[in-house]
Amino acid sequence: MSGAKPGSGSGSGSQSTPSIALDRFLASIASGERSLASLGFVLFWGWLVTRWLYDWTLGRWGIGPGAGEPFLPSAPLESVAAVFEGKQVALPLGPVAIPTDWIASLFDGAALAIDIAPALASGAWYTILLTIAAIALGFCIAVPVAVLRVYGGPLRWLALAYTELIRGTPLLAQLFVLYYGLPLAVWLNDISVIGRGFVPEYAFWIAIVGFTINGSAYQAEYIRGALESVDEGQLTAARAIGLSKLEGIRYVVLPQTLRYAIPAWTNELVYLIKYSSLAGFITVPELYYRASRIASSTFEYTPIYVLLAIVYLGIVLSATNVMDRVERYVAVPGIGQVEGRQQATGDEAAADAPSDEDTDPGTETPERSGA
Repeated sequence: MSGAKPGSGSGSGSQSTPSIALDRFLASIASGERSLASLGFVLFWGWLVTRWLYDWTLGRWGIGPGAGEPFLPSAPLESVAAVFEGKQVALPLGPVAIPTDWIASLFDGAALAIDIAPALASGAWYTILLTIAAIALGFCIAVPVAVLRVYGGPLRWLALAYTELIRGTPLLAQLFVLYYGLPLAVWLNDISVIGRGFVPEYAFWIAIVGFTINGSAYQAEYIRGALESVDEGQLTAARAIGLSKLEGIRYVVLPQTLRYAIPAWTNELVYLIKYSSLAGFITVPELYYRASRIASSTFEYTPIYVLLAIVYLGIVLSATNVMDRVERYVAVPGIGQVEGRQQATGDEAAADAPSDEDTDPGTETPERSGA
């Protein structure tokens, strides 16, 4: 190749100048994507946290516009939108002509976003709180259920019955049974602190119970799949060094299992974030509930649901990123590594593959590396 250094040999590690330039170009694109993603992350969570803190403190004390009120006025944007509305002439912008109706819709959407931002932020708080509580409490139920399912002997049928009962019935039906069919609402309503100050109403706590039970069944199946992926010989080895069966599961099998289950947990977390909207059917003021109420009163369905989708997307991408970092943080070299489960790209595979010169045709296939 023209880009190869003289005398450097024709090994697979040499790269031509166009290849190096392409690698640098791709690296600059990846760096730009990371910077853009970081900026979006900071802006999204900066807005949410600032909104929450203000509504809980300064807004309640009468400082600023007040709790639940927008930080900025939307009237100037609505005035600009009114200027462009009804215009039939497209606005020339260089070689491109932009219809003025689009510009009016853009300013109208920005004004609407300012108006409903406090309500969306408040709903996002309930959505996030409900999701975190449900997946954390569900995990505490899912682990023993999954262990019982795999190692429980005859008792595994109890775990199987629990899992299939919960997975086989709609989440909405479970919420309605908990909310209307059981006296949970009466019990919770009798507790004096429920619904006072920062403590949510009883419907929220019933939603946590419902989502916890529902999520625990799905998490139990994820963990069961990961349990069965661990070699049985490891539990045998644990018994051989004097550990009981329960200790072998606790100290040898589960640490590997929980790492293997993280990708499935990420999927469950995304599921809970989106399906927390079902809590709105029992009057929990989460994100979807608040957006649908506003849309019903203003009839601005399309822009409001677009803004709702943006907030959901911000929460989902943040959760996915956090879980990805957790997976890399808890990975043990040689066991459950993220990189070890990912397929190598064509270039990486070619670089890792032994060349013909390095392989002695008269010997057996070299032993695989630790990865």
